[in-house]
Amino acid sequence: MQYIIREEEIMLKFLITGCSGFVGKHFLNYLEDNKIKSFVLGIDVVPLVLERNYKNIKISFTENDLMDKDKIQYIIYDFKPNYIIHLASYSSVAFSWQNPIISFQNNTNIFLNLLEAVKVSKGECRVLSIGSSEEYGNVTDDKIPLKEDYDLSPVSPYAVARVAQELLSKVYVNGYGQDIIITRSFNNIGPGQRENFVIPSFAKQLVELKLQNKKEGEIVVGDISIIRDFLDIRDVVCAYYMLLMNGKSGEVYNVCSGNGYSLKQVIDMMGEILNIKVNIKVNKNLIRPNDNKIIIGANDKLKKDIGWENKIAFKNTLCDIIEEWLSKLSNQ
Repeated sequence: MQYIIREEEIMLKFLITGCSGFVGKHFLNYLEDNKIKSFVLGIDVVPLVLERNYKNIKISFTENDLMDKDKIQYIIYDFKPNYIIHLASYSSVAFSWQNPIISFQNNTNIFLNLLEAVKVSKGECRVLSIGSSEEYGNVTDDKIPLKEDYDLSPVSPYAVARVAQELLSKVYVNGYGQDIIITRSFNNIGPGQRENFVIPSFAKQLVELKLQNKKEGEIVVGDISIIRDFLDIRDVVCAYYMLLMNGKSGEVYNVCSGNGYSLKQVIDMMGEILNIKVNIKVNKNLIRPNDNKIIIGANDKLKKDIGWENKIAFKNTLCDIIEEWLSKLSNQ
């Protein structure tokens, strides 16, 4: 299959792995909303369902597994992307505890196959390697906020795989001269995120109570004492685009808000938005082993190097998530 487009129709060519997911769709929206004329080729193991019409970007999609090295080499050689955003992964920490071999092999091997395909194609291509704040592991309070030059101490199979991905990036930058930028991305939230993630899970349960006209109700949770740095996905994809355009090759960047909220605070804020008194029921099966207690990042390097700013207030993000669930559940 050839991905051919006339030169006058395109300024930029993006290859997005994991394109069908939460982040991939928001990146497409970012390109469209900012009128960035481009041609996008998405790769995923599940079909891409477009939820809007795009006028500024042309989108092709191929349903393929990145574990198929030969196929990926052919796609990259044929498409010749200017930029690759590597979003594909088994991104669930809980899944990695249940399936450590599958999680580690998939997350590391698909990335290695991608870098090898770029090397073989011999084209000029910048790769954005998406990592995770989970790489830092459990830290003491004096290490907060987390900075890019801190030692890494991963405490889950998923986090170990992300560290391996980061180290592979540096090997290919220093050993093969590839152009790779590395992120340690903190917790992404926003409209469109699946309910098996913590914030939309809370939102769905609370909206169900609201639609039953309840002023008080119970929701099921795991450990709500943990503190996380949440960043609106619309600010995240802006950072990814700006990193591709202006980030420094071989460098690591925290993509985060710089602020931390406990899950208990999040529940209280959502209850306040919906005017519901929330009672908590803890399900021990939702508590992950050896979970990081506090993760808050420093985003000074990101701001300094590319001029990025996080613009969407946390409460506004929660309101947008709640509005989405109100719309979904009201129409069922």
